[in-house]
Amino acid sequence: MAYETKELTGALFKNDQKEDETHADFNGSAKIGGVEYWVNAWTKTYKKDGVERKYFSLSFRPKIGQVKSPVKPAVADMDSDIPW
Repeated sequence: MAYETKELTGALFKNDQKEDETHADFNGSAKIGGVEYWVNAWTKTYKKDGVERKYFSLSFRPKIGQVKSPVKPAVADMDSDIPW
């Protein structure tokens, strides 16, 4: 039986193939609203009140074929605007 990600869950793994500083430190996937996403995470730091704190910066990208584009064509129904 194949592993299936449950709704509102995901997993991140250390990126052992990181070659550039811009590449994610961790990558994995998650399922949100029935759609599966690729997840990338970078470990970052910031200073607050003189204390350095770490956090994760995340990006989500739908897996191919998971989401249909919500963009509608600019010209909806030209036939109704043409007088002949």
